[in-house]
Amino acid sequence: MTNTLEASIEIAATPQDVWTIVSDLKRMGEWSPQCRKMRVSGEVREGTRTVNLNRKGLLVWPTTSKVVRFEPNKAIAFRINENHTIWTYTLEPTATGTRVVERREAPTGTTRVSQFLIKTVLGGSDAFEADMVEGMNATLGRIKKEAEALAVGSR
Repeated sequence: MTNTLEASIEIAATPQDVWTIVSDLKRMGEWSPQCRKMRVSGEVREGTRTVNLNRKGLLVWPTTSKVVRFEPNKAIAFRINENHTIWTYTLEPTATGTRVVERREAPTGTTRVSQFLIKTVLGGSDAFEADMVEGMNATLGRIKKEAEALAVGSR
């Protein structure tokens, strides 16, 4: 299993406009094809905890996470408690707007339970990772559409 999965996209909107969307974790279910809902405890900042509902086909499972990085207009990251992965959204200004990188890292590996479920229920690590990257690209595409509509509306 790969420890890092990544996708990126160029968005014709300012980092501030993109940040408004990316940092609103309550809306994650609108962007992500797998994380269908995030319930956020209070204002989003470092230390904020969430309860998440994930879905793939008929499979539905909860996870919990904690925001481990919060740099307005630059980056937000949260760590999934059940499998030890860290999801990061990094925003970089470009000449035409913002480059957003979505990254899923497992710096200490994932849990045995997670590895077992990927192997036995989620199609094995190759299929699972391909599906995750496809989902990341779908998420970024949805964020791009929303951010660019917001940017046009604010002109």
